[in-house]
Amino acid sequence: MDLTHILAFNLALAAAIASPGPAFLISVKTTLSAGRHAGLAVGAGLGLMASLWTLSALLGLDVIFTAFPWAYVAVKTIGALYLLYIAYGMWKGARTPLAPSEVKPARHAFLQGLMINLMNPKSALFAAAVLVVIFPPDMTLAQKGLIAANQLVIELMFYALVAFGMSTSTARAAYLRAKSHIDRIAAVVLSALGLRLLFGR
Repeated sequence: MDLTHILAFNLALAAAIASPGPAFLISVKTTLSAGRHAGLAVGAGLGLMASLWTLSALLGLDVIFTAFPWAYVAVKTIGALYLLYIAYGMWKGARTPLAPSEVKPARHAFLQGLMINLMNPKSALFAAAVLVVIFPPDMTLAQKGLIAANQLVIELMFYALVAFGMSTSTARAAYLRAKSHIDRIAAVVLSALGLRLLFGR
């Protein structure tokens, strides 16, 4: 493994992180509704779990999912239902004004970020596919740990940029003005992603 492998992985990772999905949507929505600290916390949860999925793929977890399809289906189903649950909560609370007492604690935001990516086993399969293409097969345990640590740093940097960018007074004021519409759009998108995860292959 050399620097070109890491650079190629980081390019693929950047494209995956920035693509519209539940992780990106939750990071933006959390920052807008609950502030910068919650946005940083949810990003930390998302990034930590994503890097752990990559590490698990490096250690062969994708082989387990292939050998035991029921395990993959079980995790995928739970993840889809979790996304639908979050979407339902967003839709239901769309018209409710955002009160300071309702701001999400950082700990709760971190756990939500962790759960969003924990319940998406496709992350492990995607990581495995990318890793096989980019990295040589004879990597040491230390090199595998370095790849996961590299991903964690990239993920944390990305979600920190989202948290700082979306926590400006202008962005938050715009969100508060259009809260009901934004929350319902987010709920529909999350529902679609949840259904796709539930019924997709």
